[in-house]
Amino acid sequence: MFFASFAADASRPNIVLILADDLGVGELGCYGQKIIKTPRLDRLASEGTLFTQHYSGFPVCAPARCTLMTGKHAGHSFIRDNGNPAGRQKDESRNFWPGQNPIPTDEVTVAELFKAQGYATGAMGKWGLGYEHSTGDPSQQGFDLFFGYLCQAHAHNHFPRFLWRITPAEHEQVFYPGNDRTLQGKTYSQDEFFREAEEFVRANQERPFFLYLPVIVTHLSIQVPEDEPSLAEYRRTIPEEPYEHKSNYLKHPTPRAGYAAMVTRMDREIGELLDLLESLELADDTIVVFTSDNGPTYNRLGGSDSDFFHSAMGRRGFKGSVYEGGIREPLIVRWKDRVADGTTSDLPTYFPDWLPTLLDLAGAAASIPDDVDGLSFAPTLLGKPQSQKKHDFLYWEFPAYGSQQAVRVGDWKAVRQNLAKLKPGEAPQTELYDLAADPGESRDVSADHPEVVEELEGIMASQHEPSEMFPLPGIDRMSRSKVRQAQ
Repeated sequence: MFFASFAADASRPNIVLILADDLGVGELGCYGQKIIKTPRLDRLASEGTLFTQHYSGFPVCAPARCTLMTGKHAGHSFIRDNGNPAGRQKDESRNFWPGQNPIPTDEVTVAELFKAQGYATGAMGKWGLGYEHSTGDPSQQGFDLFFGYLCQAHAHNHFPRFLWRITPAEHEQVFYPGNDRTLQGKTYSQDEFFREAEEFVRANQERPFFLYLPVIVTHLSIQVPEDEPSLAEYRRTIPEEPYEHKSNYLKHPTPRAGYAAMVTRMDREIGELLDLLESLELADDTIVVFTSDNGPTYNRLGGSDSDFFHSAMGRRGFKGSVYEGGIREPLIVRWKDRVADGTTSDLPTYFPDWLPTLLDLAGAAASIPDDVDGLSFAPTLLGKPQSQKKHDFLYWEFPAYGSQQAVRVGDWKAVRQNLAKLKPGEAPQTELYDLAADPGESRDVSADHPEVVEELEGIMASQHEPSEMFPLPGIDRMSRSKVRQAQ
């Protein structure tokens, strides 16, 4: 596969890729948020391009990160759901967390590709693609430095007893006296991520660097330091309502205010990182990306209130769903003097596109693996839309939350739900939506357009590569039946 490079005439830019966690597309001011204040991200959008049709690769965290790191869509991605490796059980008394199923050695990550180009590579936040010393250990997947949570369950508390600091030479648990995984503590993990990120930038300012910041705001539990200035303000201005706290996540006394304060604190710390780039005279040479891993949380889980904040902007579904609300994400890209200020793009893009896009922008398109599903959208970013290759389709599958598939072609989107409940011989039901006329996916028009349904079902069949670890039971049965018939 060949990708023309649109940045070959530029010096190699630094990359700062910030990935929020469970942040809804509507939770930033630049996307219309009216309650939560995000001045630095709004300013970032005014200095670059804001995308209105950007998607995650999956509706939950670990597989979304896998598509981002490897450039492969859900039907080809190795990790397709959250999950712990067999035989590894949580033991907090020993500060032991099971980690997630690891990506294998032969998966090529964007970090490995940048490292091969001579970049310093660092990641601070939540990894979720393998435990310590496994094949998915970040030090085995291209990162010179990782700092944060390896295990997504460990990351359910923002005041951890320890975080991992990992290099190819050393694995260290950094302990935090004063933190006991209760609602408050002495050291807030989010602050530590940005402290380490700033140290990484200072240490590598004389060479190109790839900095990946998969932070854990706004993932539950709702926690923010009590001295956070915006918390007091939001407590004065945001009304709270009683709700039934059903989850195992810690209960915040003012969850709406706490949630909003988490976002605003993240926004401020992103601003401080951007200010550092300016002070070191690196801002002009650094591509800054901000997005989120999946849609916002549902059913007031842990006190979250996505309806109150209009987090999904009225789109159907939340986290865990392949409807728009579960996978439509914010995306802001700034590259001073290269990406036009204050522009908006409605080009449909998704996580598999990041690997080819970033390498293309860095002038390293020749290093993009042949087996990626993503397309570079560097031409769009650099104001050359006539050269932009567009996807024939965007594809998703997800074996959890009932087991689901979805595909988008143009403005048509097909969705299948509850595939795990299919009985032998039973065909899945395919819903069809016209996103241009019905962005909320409220009217299934499959009966009116059988030819479109047939086309999109064919794409679903062709793009699903069966996975022993993450099966789609009904769909895999159909695939095996067709193979037997062909024989």
